[in-house]
Amino acid sequence: MYTFDMNTLILKKIILLSDTHGFLDQKILSYVDHADEVWHAGDIGKLSVLNQLENIKPLRAVYGNIDSHQIRLQAPEVLNFNCEGLQVQMLHIGGYPGRYTSQAKKLIEQHQPKLFICGHSHILKVMQDKKYGHLHMNPGAAGISGFHKIRTLLRFEIESGKINKLEAIEMGLRGALTNAID
Repeated sequence: MYTFDMNTLILKKIILLSDTHGFLDQKILSYVDHADEVWHAGDIGKLSVLNQLENIKPLRAVYGNIDSHQIRLQAPEVLNFNCEGLQVQMLHIGGYPGRYTSQAKKLIEQHQPKLFICGHSHILKVMQDKKYGHLHMNPGAAGISGFHKIRTLLRFEIESGKINKLEAIEMGLRGALTNAID
């Protein structure tokens, strides 16, 4: 007879944000409430945003190019970690498959993540990188500062090293703010 330990069958629900630029509203927080962890790919904007997210859920965050020295003391430039068997690498300015920054390319070659996350562009993009064999994610921008038109984030689950139920969430127009929850 086969037996298994229920503790080995762990599923993590992740909310991936970037470029909040100091802004959190009830729409973002409603998604955070239903997650197991929040990941923030930089340009957090205010220490209060970092602290508020940390007080709600476990947080993994990197600093971005607009972030203060206080944020940089709490969030590193690069994170490499394993989540439920999935090797993850996150930094703010990374580029895209075929167009990585020199720093990102060096880090990818060194750590060989299966999931590479960056922000900065304010453009939501998820694509497979065939050359390096990982999934590339940029959640776009969840904040109200920048040139993006639609506020976005990503929601997904990780189980046994696999990403499941990946969803791009649109939170409305950058200029049409509301705390209404869809």
